[in-house]
Amino acid sequence: MFAASLDLERLPAALLGAGPRLAARVRLVAEAGAPFRVFAPDAGPEVLAAAGSALYHRWPEQGELDEFRVLLVAGLTHDDAAYWAGIARELRLLVNVEDDLPLCDFHTPAVVRRGDLMLTVATGGKSPALARRLKRHLESSFGKEWAGRVRDLAARRNAWRDAGHDMSEVAQLSDRYIDEQGWLP
Repeated sequence: MFAASLDLERLPAALLGAGPRLAARVRLVAEAGAPFRVFAPDAGPEVLAAAGSALYHRWPEQGELDEFRVLLVAGLTHDDAAYWAGIARELRLLVNVEDDLPLCDFHTPAVVRRGDLMLTVATGGKSPALARRLKRHLESSFGKEWAGRVRDLAARRNAWRDAGHDMSEVAQLSDRYIDEQGWLP
């Protein structure tokens, strides 16, 4: 596996499926802050609450997935998920089918967000339970104050760059500042 973060502004995402598993995926994509669409003919209240106006109470129509680059599928049978994954691959979309490794082009990690700080845990789909457990550990270890720390360090980084420091010097200054602040053990 190759670790990467997808910019869903540049790689628009669609989601489809049903139930709480789809709702959880919708919340994960919504946290990224990019626009998306959700296709769920049998959307229950949890999916409706998560998707809001992005919800279409139907399956995608012919050609409708063409505008997307990523498709996330959750809460469907293996056969239904395989059908949609096949269509998506024909359109050259990246596909993630929750909890069905053979149908996935990528896996979604467990995520802890603190502003622009994103901490992730991935097991290559081998142990979602371990990823969830490590996520809880990260949540307790990295509190809400980290959002401000990232903004603070970003401002300092920009100032150092504007002052003419090269990337190596900026890295050294950043390390020194983090140590001075006592942010990490």
